[in-house]
Amino acid sequence: MAKKKIGIIGATGYTGSELVRILTNHPDIEITMITSETRKGELFSDVHPFLQGIANQKLVSINDIDKYELDLVFLALPHGVSMDFVKRFKDSSFKIIDLSGDFRLNSKEVYEKWYKLSHIFPEGIEKAVFGCPELYFDKIKDANLIANPGCFPTTAILGLAPLLKANLIEENQIIVDSKTGVTGAGIKAKNVNLYSNVNDNFKAYGLKYHRHTVEIQGILDDVSGKETLIQFTPHLLPVDRGILTTIYIRPKEKMNEIKLKELYKTFYAKAPFVRLRKQEPAIKDVRGTNYCDLFVTYDKRTNMVIVISVIDNLIKGAAGQAVQNMNIMFGLDETTGLNLIPLNP
Repeated sequence: MAKKKIGIIGATGYTGSELVRILTNHPDIEITMITSETRKGELFSDVHPFLQGIANQKLVSINDIDKYELDLVFLALPHGVSMDFVKRFKDSSFKIIDLSGDFRLNSKEVYEKWYKLSHIFPEGIEKAVFGCPELYFDKIKDANLIANPGCFPTTAILGLAPLLKANLIEENQIIVDSKTGVTGAGIKAKNVNLYSNVNDNFKAYGLKYHRHTVEIQGILDDVSGKETLIQFTPHLLPVDRGILTTIYIRPKEKMNEIKLKELYKTFYAKAPFVRLRKQEPAIKDVRGTNYCDLFVTYDKRTNMVIVISVIDNLIKGAAGQAVQNMNIMFGLDETTGLNLIPLNP
């Protein structure tokens, strides 16, 4: 089978570099073009020196895209910019996986309320498939536009889906408490990710109004068939990568620990990247991989279900999940190119 030709649009950030790192060893694809408007003409390895001698491809402009016969493009672009690309190339033959938030929500109105941006291509919202393979595998297979999930939502959605699908928990009493490494803030220098603000520090942010709240809620509404209510609070850890999310849920009736674990085992029986852990997972347990590690338990004393969900925010929370979606869209085994072993310690 001829290799699929891939374009990566936006190469200077963490997501772009992770896509190249993963796809360089993918047996069924060829990275045909990588774009950067600010660094075009330079080598990719000049932008990301850790890939010197591995990925020395020259960066080109997005305006050169018609010179390449692409099968699929990854959009590693900021929110508000991806929609411009999708609108511009809506009639092109290549498939699109967008890693921004521009097509994850269910309407133009909801997007504009939470992102504080005008959405110029609402038709894309209607056509996009939310790229969570564990929930929407069959839709992803036939999709031309994938909205790759956010990193925080990936942990929350995978942690909660089995319980909501089985109608076992109160839909309006869900607390999602997440901690992330600083790469979640992107590669550009900002006050939030300066060394002096991050080192030896720990803080909450986005209280009450973080835009991932509505993304989590919208997908869980779809999973449960009911209206959910999520209290989501993210925190910034003084580490480079990884997310650990702790979820607290009130069950509708007393739970059985054995049956609870069996529920998750059955739900994720065909999910190669969800690992059900026997003990509480840590972020180093998934570092550099596409795994989502889940630990679920029931506290009889408080009558609460507790779920711990852990991912690498740059892999399962971004580039790795995007490659998993690409594999499904091309009819490949979804694990192809993603058999990565955790870096621990």
